[in-house]
Amino acid sequence: MTQTTQLTHLDRLEAEAIHIMRDVVAECERPVMLYSIGKDSAVMLHLARKAFYPSRPPFPLLHVDTTWKFR
Repeated sequence: MTQTTQLTHLDRLEAEAIHIMRDVVAECERPVMLYSIGKDSAVMLHLARKAFYPSRPPFPLLHVDTTWKFR
């Protein structure tokens, strides 16, 4: 008898995001991930690290400092 593991909705979303990141790296010549230092960027960085573990993500992070937040 085999036991099947059901993925939660969050697990499926994570798997889809990782799949998309790997597809982008495979298809694009020079991908870059924008990084705002916010919570959404932190989640994306975590997913990128998970997608390409044990290597580093094969693309640079780009932070554009507009100084707009500090006006």
